Amino acid sequence: MSGKLEKAKGFKKSKPGTYLSIGTTLFGAVSVAKQAKKARLEGDKLQLVDAVVSAAAIATGVALLVRELRRMSVDDVLADD
Repeated sequence: MSGKLEKAKGFKKSKPGTYLSIGTTLFGAVSVAKQAKKARLEGDKLQLVDAVVSAAAIATGVALLVRELRRMSVDDVLADD
């Protein structure tokens, strides 16, 4: 859900919820690492490509969540003024 849509519908992410999202996303990285290791051992190039694409998706997801946390911090500072 995009930030604009969330604001339009009245949704607001919480910091703990965002940290939880980061944690669960990173937990998925363990599964992707196992998949990549298995693919390398078996010489399965298609499985390896799938693992690389999944790892890129995880990295992008974490980057988006970190950006959201930074925006929350900026919003908190401005709210104190």
